[in-house]
Amino acid sequence: MIKALELAAAAVALALSAAAPAQDNFPSKPIKWIVPYAPGTSPDSTVRIVAEAMSESLEQTIVVENRTGAAGNMGAQAAARSAPDGCTWVYSASPMASSMRTYKKPGFDVMKDFIHVGRIGTSDLTLITSSESSIKSVRDLIDQGKKKPGALTYASGGIGSPAHMGAELVLETAGVEATHVPFKGANDSVTAVIGKQVDFALAITSVALPTVDSGKLRPLAVTAPQRHARMPNVPTLTEAGLKVTLTSIGGLSVPAGTPAPIVKRLSETLHQALARPDVRAKLDALGGRITPSTPEEYSAALREEIATTEKLMAAAKIEAQ
Repeated sequence: MIKALELAAAAVALALSAAAPAQDNFPSKPIKWIVPYAPGTSPDSTVRIVAEAMSESLEQTIVVENRTGAAGNMGAQAAARSAPDGCTWVYSASPMASSMRTYKKPGFDVMKDFIHVGRIGTSDLTLITSSESSIKSVRDLIDQGKKKPGALTYASGGIGSPAHMGAELVLETAGVEATHVPFKGANDSVTAVIGKQVDFALAITSVALPTVDSGKLRPLAVTAPQRHARMPNVPTLTEAGLKVTLTSIGGLSVPAGTPAPIVKRLSETLHQALARPDVRAKLDALGGRITPSTPEEYSAALREEIATTEKLMAAAKIEAQ
């Protein structure tokens, strides 16, 4: 019995001694950062900016891999199945948490299959119309919607998307009915508003900003608790009379089982990258807000996103797919 215990203790000691050098030498090979969204999207641009800075600090190549499909679930599934050695990352965000409720079988568990290293930023949405629309304010939108229930149309990036569920919450709060017209993505929904195929949309601010700046879109309100720095004259929904606040978060996560020392180093490296003036300037230009966090804070925020999704699904009368 004693001999068996000695052998077991020796095996544990050997495993620990083998793991220690791997952690000390981290990262000993190129890192893959999975982005569950298409190239050129705001999450993709964000990751590429942060990856460049973290690559310099870690002195290792970081390869960004776009793995799209199933509203981001394909990328999350791939990351969840990866080795927990700290060399596979995923850009985790609100949709990854929302999938815990919008999908019956998302193929991963956002709270069990990952360790959440830290938040990168927070985004809001903007209520937009065409610059040529007769709707010039939130009050105009409400008035028109109440005169002809269901006559107004709005776009989103798809059924069950944050823009869809958020718009339904706004409409429910305002006591207005409108017809939903889903598109394949956020960019398509914005294009539909510009082309006056629909009356309005609730679009991710970073997606809407370029066309707001060009004068093609009219921003009516933002969904954040405070006004957006790039649109200081645009009110929040609360200021416009609707007590609705909606934000979206994004950050860095790694597969569950990744050693704590590696997670700690990644967290520190992420914070260092987000503190760099050049990185902040590039991220600010995308239209989001830089909101770094501890691993614990980011995990709590994603858990809260799951609860928020339940509320939004109820407002939009959506059931899990």
